Amino acid sequence: MNKQNPLKRILSTRGMGGALTAFAGLIVIYVAFGIINPTVFSGQNIMNLLRSMSKYLLIGIGQSYILITGNIDLSIGSVAGMSAMISATLMTMGVHPVPAILITFLCCMVIGVLNGILVGKWQLPPFIATLGTMFVARGVAYIVNGNRNTDAIASGIGKEAGETFQNFFYYGKTLGIYNTFWIAIVLFVVFFFLLSKTRTGRHIYAIGSNVEAAKLSGVSVLATTTKAYLVSAFCSFVVGLILCGQAGMGNMEAGNMYEMYGVAAGVIGGVSPLGGTGILLGTLAGAAVWQTLENGLNMVGAQVGIQRLVIGIIVAFAVLLDVVVRNGSFKKKKADK
Repeated sequence: MNKQNPLKRILSTRGMGGALTAFAGLIVIYVAFGIINPTVFSGQNIMNLLRSMSKYLLIGIGQSYILITGNIDLSIGSVAGMSAMISATLMTMGVHPVPAILITFLCCMVIGVLNGILVGKWQLPPFIATLGTMFVARGVAYIVNGNRNTDAIASGIGKEAGETFQNFFYYGKTLGIYNTFWIAIVLFVVFFFLLSKTRTGRHIYAIGSNVEAAKLSGVSVLATTTKAYLVSAFCSFVVGLILCGQAGMGNMEAGNMYEMYGVAAGVIGGVSPLGGTGILLGTLAGAAVWQTLENGLNMVGAQVGIQRLVIGIIVAFAVLLDVVVRNGSFKKKKADK
């Protein structure tokens, strides 16, 4: 019995091509910016880059789960903002960080379940369903502290507890690397395993590839869709805590536009917005490309408008490439019959 070469097996993994392309692009982009401005290669800049990239990676993981099912989640950024505001508001009221985090977690999971029911059971178009929950979550972010940003969390839980919270989620380091990065990497490993090695992961790919065929195979679209949206809500919850730790307070506009950052991280890394294709390794590469572009363009003095223009072109090109590849594959299969 002939065993497939391990390298060929890895390279044949669905979505691996897009991930490797993104990693190759990352190297080219990073080196190019480093040549223009050698400060890009400095140790401190690399550490800052990894910490900033972590938020995009987490939000990209959540959005990638949804994209692979063939759906989208527009509520991600607002849930992150809701997470930041609820946790900060509770802490300014003197609630210990642990129960504050648990309460915030439950609130975010409610949005995830609601998204799953709206899309998976009631079959609302995901764009409309999550547009609605996006406004709901942002509304909660505004209402929870009376339509104003919170005071510093230290004002409620004390300076020591406030610094402990901020250091854990943003400013502290472990083994010389910011904790934010470690949090993102641990969750990346967990969700990579769940997507690539479990039955739930297989079901996520199945409904993204062909929802009707998945139903006939016994896959519960409601349960699988809800699980994907729960992952998205959980990632948003963690990003919200990171944003709260970064600012040391709650900002009603925290997480604004993060839903698009999540799409960009996934799509740049080869996750198909048409569903059924992509791996989280690609999302990791996509988040790194996004942050390296943002960081590099900042370092060379490019205006914010130019930064958005460049990244927008790359995202559009990535989607176009996915459509071309899919159409080419379809035509090839048709010709082979």
